[in-house]
Amino acid sequence: MGRTREVAAPFVVPGPTGIAIRDRLKGLTADDENVLRLVGDHLGSLAARDLKARCEARLEHDAKDWAERKRALTQESSSRWSGSITKGTHDQWALARRGLLAHIHSLQAGVRTITHRLALPLREKGTKHAPGGYHSKQEWFAKTRRLHVLQDRLEAAEADWKAGVVHVVRGGKRLLTARHHLDAAGLTEAEWRQEWLAKRRFLRADGETGKRYGNETIRVTPDGEVSIRLPAPLAHLANASCRRYVLTARVAFAHRGDQWRDRVASNRSVAYRIHEDVTRGRWYLTASWALPPARVVPLATVRASGLIGVDTNADHLAAWRLDRHGNPVGEPLRFGYDLTGTAGHRDAQIRHALIRLLHWACRQGVAIALEDLDFTAETTREKHGRRKTFRKLISGMPVARLRARLASMAAELGVPIVAVDPAYTSKWGAQHWQRPLASKNRKTTRHDAAAVAIGRRALGHPIRRRTAPPPHDQSDRAGHRTVQADAHVPGREGNRPRISGPWARSVRAGRGENAVDQNAQHRSGRSTEHGLWKQDPLPLSL
Repeated sequence: MGRTREVAAPFVVPGPTGIAIRDRLKGLTADDENVLRLVGDHLGSLAARDLKARCEARLEHDAKDWAERKRALTQESSSRWSGSITKGTHDQWALARRGLLAHIHSLQAGVRTITHRLALPLREKGTKHAPGGYHSKQEWFAKTRRLHVLQDRLEAAEADWKAGVVHVVRGGKRLLTARHHLDAAGLTEAEWRQEWLAKRRFLRADGETGKRYGNETIRVTPDGEVSIRLPAPLAHLANASCRRYVLTARVAFAHRGDQWRDRVASNRSVAYRIHEDVTRGRWYLTASWALPPARVVPLATVRASGLIGVDTNADHLAAWRLDRHGNPVGEPLRFGYDLTGTAGHRDAQIRHALIRLLHWACRQGVAIALEDLDFTAETTREKHGRRKTFRKLISGMPVARLRARLASMAAELGVPIVAVDPAYTSKWGAQHWQRPLASKNRKTTRHDAAAVAIGRRALGHPIRRRTAPPPHDQSDRAGHRTVQADAHVPGREGNRPRISGPWARSVRAGRGENAVDQNAQHRSGRSTEHGLWKQDPLPLSL
């Protein structure tokens, strides 16, 4: 029997650290769009040159090199534009560095798995924690070749990591690859070129607290006027003083507009980004700012009123409310979503499911418990082998997006989120809760039982409904037989009600109204219960 891994303690998820809102730039003239493209293309070429210089520096880069890069860019733009470009370059290089490390870990896991399976006899059965041997000689031979391929890739990736080499594409590797497969991407060469240029433009400015309206480079007034500080080579395009170009479009942020206006009115920093959606033929302005760290609600306070356990699945969220003792209350609910279609459709489906869940939690006045899922190591080709359907299933689960969306939306509504370790919640939930919670009028699914298990773990209760009964001769040493009631709960050791029956019939030992009081039994020493132990089909509480 394999050992179960140690289960991490639940914790309250902290709120978001920043806010980003977006609005469309409506009513842009042809001159406005031309200026935006010229400025974006010019700054994009500077950003590409700066990224190349940063990649060539590798691990030897320091603050002095950063200052030299910024001075070189300032001559062709401005000090603030160069600061935004170098900061964006640094973030992009660091992201590529983290991606390379994750790729190395994935290759190492694949090499370990194949090496282990090749050492086993053919058709050797695997265990719960390790896969078995391969099914045929052909598969064994194919995996030996794949092992050499992975080892070569791992050797090259580790060499890049030690040397500080990263592989970055401004505009995205996916779009770059689509250039060689235009028919599969559904694009013409002209359409691809237009989207490629739009992705490589740079129109992003960091905010500055104390400056006018929180940003000197891309300035947006409280009434929605947008102006841009032009780079030095494009100063002749200015239509306002101080080398600025004022757009004819006005913005009015519908979402969090009051918060944004309060910030710009008090000259607090707001970062802006302008980008073009080539498919729709629209321009957008995104405003973002950082939030001060919010005070996290103590876990004991969150548990006081119970909570809602939520099990995340590929097509729905299974939820069930639990009281503070860990007992299910009411009926389970299911919030479905459809993850087919475009990315926008999938994102809208997730938002719709989450907002229904959060509104239910607000009406109940309780928190939400969710698994802290991470499938980055569970979707590998070597881990699950032929189980392509299962690999596709867990790869399609919107874990990261759902987690980020839920954290931000819950913080806005004031609903605490508790994250729990996902270990064994589905298995133990089905084992201990699926059958007891089923009835003639309610069919409890495995996902509903998992939601109960998640909620109980978040409340600090064991997932099991009851412990095993004590031995007949070791009642005192074995302790109380139920795990539902705490030791200091009133009535926990109270007398049991008398069993109804004929008064003339004698009551056997251990079944009277004082059966819980062992000293009330007229026997030498402390007596034991001799009644048969039977699992109660209903949840136990007080």
